[in-house]
Amino acid sequence: MKDIENIPELMADIGARAKAASQILATASGADKRRALRAAGDAVWAQRGEIIAANQRDLEFGRAKGLSAAMMDRLMLDDTRIQSIVDGLRAVAEQGDPVGQILEQWDQPSGLNIQRIRTPLGVIGVIYESRPNVTADAGALCLKSGNAVILRCGSESFHSSQAIQACLVTGLTAAGLPLDAIQLVPTRDRAAVQQLLTMTDYVDVIVPRGGKGLVGLVQREARVPVFAHLEGIVHIYIDKTADAKKALEVVLNAKTRRTGICGAAECLLIHRDICETLGKDILSALMAAGVEIRAQEGLPGPENMVTASEADWGCEYLDMIIAAKRVDSIEDAISHIRRHHSQHTDCIITEDPDAVQTFFSELDSAILMHNASTQFADGSEFGMGAEIGIATGKMHARGPVGAAQLTSFKYLVRGNGTIRS
Repeated sequence: MKDIENIPELMADIGARAKAASQILATASGADKRRALRAAGDAVWAQRGEIIAANQRDLEFGRAKGLSAAMMDRLMLDDTRIQSIVDGLRAVAEQGDPVGQILEQWDQPSGLNIQRIRTPLGVIGVIYESRPNVTADAGALCLKSGNAVILRCGSESFHSSQAIQACLVTGLTAAGLPLDAIQLVPTRDRAAVQQLLTMTDYVDVIVPRGGKGLVGLVQREARVPVFAHLEGIVHIYIDKTADAKKALEVVLNAKTRRTGICGAAECLLIHRDICETLGKDILSALMAAGVEIRAQEGLPGPENMVTASEADWGCEYLDMIIAAKRVDSIEDAISHIRRHHSQHTDCIITEDPDAVQTFFSELDSAILMHNASTQFADGSEFGMGAEIGIATGKMHARGPVGAAQLTSFKYLVRGNGTIRS
């Protein structure tokens, strides 16, 4: 490996090797990619002891750094979470190969036959923070879509990510694919990020996976195109026709199942007609579950609610905290969401189909849900096996970014001595 003190030289070497690997991967067979991912899954499970030991080093680092409980939860790996990583690798392995898929085909009066087919993007740089499972998700999806990937994990997940990336390389070896197809930047030095963002000769797209600060930095400084994964300021609107049982179960799951993920509910909007009844019951249940409620002044609910400030509208807590507000109508709810959301995921709980149609048509979030926990805002739950992130922009990819979203396309034009008049 190049001198770790020379970051520009290190990153140029990684980029050149990734570009060379991407040219081989672009024509790799679906069978070889499937073989690599299956072997990687087997390696992760076989090496789970080593991965958990590496994760303990990261947890110690995180505690010393003073990470929040939510961030520590994102960082922690155990047998159950490692099994989820293995399941994700196997699920991606068994998906259809998107590369070469015919998206559209037609004949022109001129005699030309034209096809539009999926092609890899090339080299993808993924920058992420404290979730080591992203190493496996990103590596698997990039490989499946025929792309080489340069992974730059956060300092907190450095050892865990190295251990998981080694298993992915084991998979590449088993399938005879280039080992440089899945590389992990071997330093915590932030200068490596700055280099990665400007490597236009080698990198085709950057995917940032993390908080607002990271995504903002990438968007400001990148010279490479970016798929933005912004914060999850997730709203749930409880309509006046909501079913009480559904509403209670969905809200509790959406907030408390895992508070540190981007699909966790952060703001509850309650129709005025049910504030004294169902709304109060739900707020009481949240508080009983240990959730701090930052409520609009005068909102009916349990004792010890905290009065919300303006900063609480549009806040991603990633913790056992939720904002709550009374709204006069669905239009009022939509107006509030438009002002404060991040176009990630928003949900309506109602039995009124007209209200659902209004909510779905008038909001432009990447994911809109009806009577379902926002914790389902996840590529694996969408049948993608895994995801690199939830893209909240509107160019190229939007919502969960799986293997198909990591492709571009090209046109194949066939004639028979055809000339233009």
